[in-house]
Amino acid sequence: MEYNFKEIEKKWQKYWKDHHIYQVKEDESKPKYYVLDMFPYPSGAGLHVGHPLGYIASDIYSRYKRLKGFNVLHPMGYDAYGLPAEQYAIQTGQHPAITTEKNINRYREQLDKIGFCYDWSREIRTCDPEYYKWTQWAFIQMFNSYYCNDKQQARPIEELVKTFETTGTEGVNAACSEELSFTSEEWNGKSEKEQQEILMNYRIAYLGDTMVNWCPQLGTVLANDEVSEGVSIRGGYPVEQKVMRQWCLRVSAYAQRLLEGLDKIDWTDSLKETQKNWIGRSEGAEMQFKVVDSDVEFTIFTTRADTVFGVTFMVLAPESDYVKQVVTPDQQEAVNKYLDSIKHRTERERLMDKSVIGVFTGAYAVNPLNNKHIPIYISDYVLAGYGTGAIMAVPAHDSRDYAFAKHFDLPIIPLIEGCDVSEESFDAKEGKMINSCGNGLDLNGMEVKEAIAATKKFIKEKGIGRVKVNYRLRDAIFSRQRYWGEPFPVYYKEGMPYMLDESKLPLELPEVDKFLPTETGEPPLGRAKNWETEEHYPLELCTMPGFAGSSAYYLRYMDPHNDKALVSKKSDEYWRNVDLYIGGTEHATGHLIYSRFWNKFLFDKGVVCEDEPFKKLINQGMIQGRSNFVYRIKDTNTFVSLNKKKDYDTTPIHVDVNIVSNDVLDIEAFKNWRPEFSSAEFILEDDGRYVCGWAVEKMSKSMFNVVNPDDIVEKYGADTLRLYEMFLGPIEQSKPWDTNGIDGVHRFLKKLWNLFYQGDNWIVTDQEPTKEELKSLHKLIKKISWDVENFSYNTSISAFMICVNELTSLKSHNKQILEKVIILLAPFAPHISEELWHELGYDSTVCDARWPEWKEEYLKEDVVTYAISFNGKARYNLEIPADTPREEIEKMVLNHESSVRWLEGKTPKKIIVVPNKIVNIVI
Repeated sequence: MEYNFKEIEKKWQKYWKDHHIYQVKEDESKPKYYVLDMFPYPSGAGLHVGHPLGYIASDIYSRYKRLKGFNVLHPMGYDAYGLPAEQYAIQTGQHPAITTEKNINRYREQLDKIGFCYDWSREIRTCDPEYYKWTQWAFIQMFNSYYCNDKQQARPIEELVKTFETTGTEGVNAACSEELSFTSEEWNGKSEKEQQEILMNYRIAYLGDTMVNWCPQLGTVLANDEVSEGVSIRGGYPVEQKVMRQWCLRVSAYAQRLLEGLDKIDWTDSLKETQKNWIGRSEGAEMQFKVVDSDVEFTIFTTRADTVFGVTFMVLAPESDYVKQVVTPDQQEAVNKYLDSIKHRTERERLMDKSVIGVFTGAYAVNPLNNKHIPIYISDYVLAGYGTGAIMAVPAHDSRDYAFAKHFDLPIIPLIEGCDVSEESFDAKEGKMINSCGNGLDLNGMEVKEAIAATKKFIKEKGIGRVKVNYRLRDAIFSRQRYWGEPFPVYYKEGMPYMLDESKLPLELPEVDKFLPTETGEPPLGRAKNWETEEHYPLELCTMPGFAGSSAYYLRYMDPHNDKALVSKKSDEYWRNVDLYIGGTEHATGHLIYSRFWNKFLFDKGVVCEDEPFKKLINQGMIQGRSNFVYRIKDTNTFVSLNKKKDYDTTPIHVDVNIVSNDVLDIEAFKNWRPEFSSAEFILEDDGRYVCGWAVEKMSKSMFNVVNPDDIVEKYGADTLRLYEMFLGPIEQSKPWDTNGIDGVHRFLKKLWNLFYQGDNWIVTDQEPTKEELKSLHKLIKKISWDVENFSYNTSISAFMICVNELTSLKSHNKQILEKVIILLAPFAPHISEELWHELGYDSTVCDARWPEWKEEYLKEDVVTYAISFNGKARYNLEIPADTPREEIEKMVLNHESSVRWLEGKTPKKIIVVPNKIVNIVI
C-alpha cells in the first residue's frame, strides 16, 4: 500500500475532531502543562509558510508533554480588533465584523490542514462581546484602584478617599501624575467634580494630557510600532506629535515589580535585557534650576549629580510645558518654526537620529551650584517622558550634549583630571574631579563615586534637590479614536467620567452609518444613535487599543465559558499560569510589558494566584522568503538563463516562486503568469532548462515569494510541512524558506512507511529485537528526548532520518522497535503516526501512548576503537572490547605486530591509556 498522505491526513483530522481528542478539562490526578501561542491577527491574506513556524514548535511540545503524562492546555483564538479591518471597512463600507469573520474562517481552515492539537472548544475572539466584557470589567477595576507605594500593590480608591476625608494628603505615598498637598478640611470642602478631578491624579486607569502619535488621515492615535519615519505603517499617512486628553494606564507604578519579576521567569537574557532597558531604572537626584527674571523653576533629574559644575546649557523637550513659559518674544518665531519642523518625528526616530538640531529659547537658567547663568535650548533629542522633560547638559562628558555644544558654540568644561575633550566627550565614570567647587561644595580631588555621594548629600541638606529613583517606563496610552475596538464602559457627567455598573456589561459596539470620524472631528462612535446611558449621559466615544484584548487572554482560555468571572478560582489555581509561551520578538516591549502589568494588577486584586503570567518564553525566528529572478535582455522580451546572462545586458525581474521548482522555471506557466510574457522567448542552458537566480528577502507579495502552506500540504502533506519547517534550522533563528530540500523530507516519510509495508503487504513482525535494533532505537529515544526538552527540533529530524536509514539497513520490521519510533515521531508528524499506530493494532489514539524511556545498557559499545600513538604521534587504530581492563589493554597494544615494529626493540618508559580514546606509548 502506497503512502497516501492526502487520505491519511483527511481521515485523522476528522477522527480527532469527531472524538474530541484535543479537548481538555481540569484533572487533579495529572500534572498540568499550559502551552500558549501568541494568537494571530487574522489578515485577509491568510497564512504563509512563515506563520506556522511557532505554532508547529508549540504543537510538538504540547504533544510531547501529553505523551509524558501531563494534562496539556493548548488553546487558540484570534486577536480580532485592529486597523486593517477598519481601513477596509472605510474603503468598502463593509462592516469590520464581516471582514474579520471571513478572515478567521480562512485562518481556521488553514490551521486545521496542518493538524494542530488545539482545544478549539476554548477558542476566543477579542471582538466577541462575551470576551471583551471582561476587558471592560478589568478597566473598571483599574479605574476604581490606586497604587500604594508603601504596600507595593493596587488598593481600592475608596481607601484613598477615606484618608483624604480624615487626614488629607498627609502620609499618602501613592503613584500619581503630580504631587498634591491638601488638608482634610480642604478636601471635604470641595465639590464632587473637584474631588473627582483630584482622584483622577491617582487612579490606575485615568484621563490625562499626554503626547501622542496623531494621524489625521486615519483619525486616530497610533502606537510607536505603528509608525515609521514619520508616517503610519498602515497607509503611509503623515503622523504628528500632539498633546491630547487620553485614557491612560498607570503602568509606571509597577516599574520596580516588573523589573524584579524578570528574575523569576525563564526568558532569554537578551529579552530580559530589552525589558530592563525599556523599564529603565536609574538612581539619581532631582534638582531645581531657576529661570532668570522669572518665577519658573525647572525640576531636572540626573543620575550624575557630581557633574552639575560642568553644566553649560539646558535643553527642553519640544513638548515640555516649560517651553511656552520661558520662550522670549524675540525667539517665538524661531521656536514655532522649529517645533513645526519636528512634529512628525516619533520618539523612536528621535532616539535613533544622531543629527544635531535645536533652537534657543532666549531664556537663561541659574546653575544652583555655581550661580552661573546658562542658556536654555529646545531639542528633540530630549524626550518628555523621561524625568521631567528638561535636562542639564554636560557636554564634556555626554556625546549628544557634546555634539550640541560644538554645533552651537557653547562652553565645554572638563570635570575629570587628565581628560581630553578637544575632539569628543570623555566617559566620566571614574577618575579624580576637577573644576568642581562652589557655593560651599568642593568636589575637587574626589573620586567619581565619592563625588556623587557628596553631591547628593549636599543638595538634600541645602534643600535644592532630593535623591530619587527614576524609570523610563511610560504609562500606556489607552485611547484610540476609531470604531473597531472594545468600547469603554464609561459615561460622562458634568464632563467627568464615571463607570457603568458591572450589571450593564458588556457594553456592545453600536452600529454606525460610516466608519469615519464625524464632520466635527469626533471619533466614529460619535455617529452612533443614542450612544448614551438610560439616564441620557453620553458614553465614551473612543475605543480601547488592540493590546487591551491581548493583555489577559491567556487567563480567559483557562475558563472561557464562565459568565460570572474572568476566570474561576478553581480553574486559575489549577492552570495557574503559562508554562511555555512562543511568539515573536516584536512583542518584547509592548504586549509582554502590558500583559505582565495586567497580570500583576489582577494578582493584587486577588483574581489570579500567580504574579507572573509566562514562566518560560521562546521567541521563534522568522521564515524569510527565497525570491527567484528571471533575466530580461534590455529592450526585448527575451529572457536569458542564469549561467548565460553574463554575455548580455539584462534586468532581473522577480518571478512567482510557485512556478519555479529547484530554481528551474516552468516556462509555460511563466508565459501564462502575466499577459506581457505570453510571447516571451528564452535563451536556455545547454541542457534545455531555464535556471533562475535567487535571493533571500522578506516574504512579501510584491516580491512574489509568498508560499501558501495550503500548496505545500496539497503537494507533500501536512506532516512533510511540519517536519520541513523544523528541519530548516534552530527555532530561534530566522532562516530562508527553500523548497529545494522539501523532497528529501517527503522521501524520509516514504522510507519510514516502507518499514511497515512492502507494496500492499504488511511486513511488521513480532520477532525479538536484535542488539543492533535496540541500540538504534535507544540512541533515538535519548536524542529526541533531549532535543524536544531543549527545542532543538532541527537536529531531531536528522536523528529520525539516521534511525530510519539504520533500521532499513538492518531490514528491521520489528513491532517492538517500530511502535516506539512511531510514538517518538507522533509530535512531529501526527497523521502518519496515527495511521501506523492503528495499523499496529491499537484502538486508542497515539496521543495517549506513553513516551518511551531510553536505557543505557543498550547504548554501551561492545568494541571501542583506540588510536595508538608513539611519543604523541598516532600510528594506527586498534579495536578493543569495551570492558577490557587497563592492564589487558596495555598487553594487547604492546603485543600487536604494529607496536612491535614501532618500538624497534626499545622498552617503553610510560604507557598512557585514555579510556575509550587513546593509548600513548612514550619511548
